[in-house]
Amino acid sequence: MKNYDVIIIGAGAAGLMCAITAAKRNKSVLLVEHARKVGRKILMSGGGRCNFTNMYTEPENFLSANPHFCKSALSQYTQWDFIDLVNQHGVAYHEKTLGQLFCDNSSKDIVQLLLKECHQHNVIIELESKVTALEAMPSGFSVSVNQRSLSAGAVVVATGGLSIPSMGPHGFGYQIAEQFGLPVLPTSAALVPFVMNSRWQKQSAELSGNSFDAIASNHAQSFKEAVLLTHKGLSGPAILQISSYWQPGESITLNLAPEMDLASWLKQQKQQMAKSQLKTVLSQLFSKRLAAHMVTSWLKLNTDDNKVMAELGDKELEAIGNTLNNFTVYPEATEGYKTAEVTLGGIDTHSLSSKTMMCNDIPGLFFIGEAVDVTGHLGGYNFQWAWSSGWVAGQNV
Repeated sequence: MKNYDVIIIGAGAAGLMCAITAAKRNKSVLLVEHARKVGRKILMSGGGRCNFTNMYTEPENFLSANPHFCKSALSQYTQWDFIDLVNQHGVAYHEKTLGQLFCDNSSKDIVQLLLKECHQHNVIIELESKVTALEAMPSGFSVSVNQRSLSAGAVVVATGGLSIPSMGPHGFGYQIAEQFGLPVLPTSAALVPFVMNSRWQKQSAELSGNSFDAIASNHAQSFKEAVLLTHKGLSGPAILQISSYWQPGESITLNLAPEMDLASWLKQQKQQMAKSQLKTVLSQLFSKRLAAHMVTSWLKLNTDDNKVMAELGDKELEAIGNTLNNFTVYPEATEGYKTAEVTLGGIDTHSLSSKTMMCNDIPGLFFIGEAVDVTGHLGGYNFQWAWSSGWVAGQNV
């Protein structure tokens, strides 16, 4: 039976970082991946340019039933540590917005960086390899990989969540957790677009592709970023962000002009553009097509097309402005795991050590990355959690 110090299941961001870190400590490391390539989520992220971290990473940027859990890992291996690694390898990058760092060229640069580190430190990577069994032994673990029996002093589960199911058989990490008696919290799609009802879709079909800045809010959170209208409903950064906090049946409030008191602004426009129609005035802030749609569908105004600003009373303008500053929508659902960037929920962190990522009651068994109940906001935070949790486990296997 071939023996390793560490066997890591899953060669995504967290698994690769863990493998590198452990190997640097002269551990013999086998990294097992079911797919043909490592880091497939890295490759597809950020529109092919990989938003690999965020300069403003703080624990407050993460959701978890145990909100303090992420603090230790994030402080042990920070965004600046990963940025240093990127700089060491000469990968060109830039800040896009709000501290989000993207590769100048391609997300392949990050994967190549990680593979170079793996090769340099003698990590053995086996692709298209399936783990079929994992059993605890008196001095470690027995792992069945492609019908071979292997042994390891430590096993790290870095199998990801349920997002983007086309990338392979998901949920394996949860199965391992349940096998060893660890609780798994309910999971749901996060950082995911909203689907609106069929009436909304029919009315808004021609608006697909229109975007605008807004504040998306519910009882728990609010985010000021872009909103994108799609053929199914609503997307864009503000929507993806608030989706992580949304519960089915709940409304979302959109402030369609976050920098303005629209009621006051419309009254001013009445003085300056007295002979213009409302849709013409609103087209100063939104596309002409969207402005017209707002008047007829979102505001549901029973004014004939020839009515101009001078004919709208101040109370009516106040009502219009307040509606657009507090526009309420009722998503029917999200698009689900198919288009979700990450998974909310997962392995209960109360069962893990925040300092090491090891199971409290099962020495040598570690869980890292998206499988764990730590979910970042949009903007590179989930990659940073992968780097941080992977590094911490790699230091302790």
